[in-house]
Amino acid sequence: MPIATVNPANGETLKTYEAMGEEELERRLQLAEATFRTYRTTSFADRARMMNKAADLLDEDQQEIGRVMSTEMGKPVKQARAEAAKCAKAMRWYAERAEGLLADEEPPEADVTDSGASRVRVRYRPLGPVLAVMPWNFPLWQVIRFAAPALMAGNVGLLKHASNVPQTALYLEDLFHRAGFTEGCFQTLLIGSGAVDDILRDERVKAATLTGSEPAGRAVAATAGEMIKKTVLELGGSDPYVVMPSADLDRAARVAVTARVQNNGQSCIAAKRFIVHADVYDAFAEKFVAGMRALTIGDPLSEDTEIGPLASEQGRKDLEELVDDARRSGAEVLCGGRRPDGPGWYYPPTVLAGIGREMRIHREEAFGPVATLYRAADLDEAVLIANDSPFGLSSNVWTRDDNEVERFARDLEAGAVYVNGMTASHPAFPFGGVKRSGYGRELSGHGIREFCNITTVWQGA
Repeated sequence: MPIATVNPANGETLKTYEAMGEEELERRLQLAEATFRTYRTTSFADRARMMNKAADLLDEDQQEIGRVMSTEMGKPVKQARAEAAKCAKAMRWYAERAEGLLADEEPPEADVTDSGASRVRVRYRPLGPVLAVMPWNFPLWQVIRFAAPALMAGNVGLLKHASNVPQTALYLEDLFHRAGFTEGCFQTLLIGSGAVDDILRDERVKAATLTGSEPAGRAVAATAGEMIKKTVLELGGSDPYVVMPSADLDRAARVAVTARVQNNGQSCIAAKRFIVHADVYDAFAEKFVAGMRALTIGDPLSEDTEIGPLASEQGRKDLEELVDDARRSGAEVLCGGRRPDGPGWYYPPTVLAGIGREMRIHREEAFGPVATLYRAADLDEAVLIANDSPFGLSSNVWTRDDNEVERFARDLEAGAVYVNGMTASHPAFPFGGVKRSGYGRELSGHGIREFCNITTVWQGA
């Protein structure tokens, strides 16, 4: 895939970039290693000052970078600006809390004495250069939720961003440099996916984090395993959205629309499988389909647009194949289901009912504004349907019954259970999945400690 900005609203190639050669990559790896030696000793106060400055700059750039993101990957511009604001919030959150999150821990005195020590501390030390392989769908947020904790922990970052968002990738390097971070603290590597393996094998790179597809995750995990390097993987998702009879149906249906079509439906944590109790299935389906039909499709740079184009032509083809396979196997199309005429990689909000286990869309992730509806006889069947997926990123449950809440929290196979609300990522809470959705956690204290050397410091009398 060429490194280029191609406007998904019309297919026009706006900018192309040459991939970095071996000499430039070597220079950047040397710089990362050298910078880490000194940056790791900087104070939390200095790191926080620069991180807060980066957040201020991002706020100032919100309009401009919002338009860049919309142009590169089709996100409605309002959502792009909101993404930039969310990034600034996360940067400030880590700037304020990193020192406390990484403070030395002291085991109970009885355990220290039993070990024969006069003092024992557990210290969190940075690992070194960390390679981040990031996707295009949230081109700022996916990077910042790695970069903010990594830099505050004393690591340095090497970004391999998706090849269709090069302007956003270069902006991020410039942002941190303008904020006062030295040149080697955060570097963007303009390279194709084929160059990732060699960089990950380089001894100067100490760990890697990847957000992306399952095949990409497998490749990075395999190399990292061979090299014995720490990885965090956030892969695909096909999140269930369970609606029980006690739910506020109007609100559940309204939020369901947003949960499915945020970012044009191209979100790992978007609700994709809507599992509704039989007693309220018809009423929910009517409200949900009406909400999906009412969405405004258009130019992502228009303030009124709610659904823009998919990020790539191939992405739309993949989505069409899933819908066509379901239709051939007997699924009922309640709305959408056909690409519109005209330029750009648009696909309409679509709802499919009558989904069977033999359909590809039941097992695969639909990365676009396509929802599948399931009818469940009771809570037990709802859990069975929800867990009948290779993915386990997050989940949504709508109920006012506390006993049902506890059952779902106990039994759903997912990294998060959101009750009476839409799954979202927040800097204060750990984020990640199970099964083929990956491993490790981003955000919160769990996320900042992922790329730390957890060191026991034992002192004798």
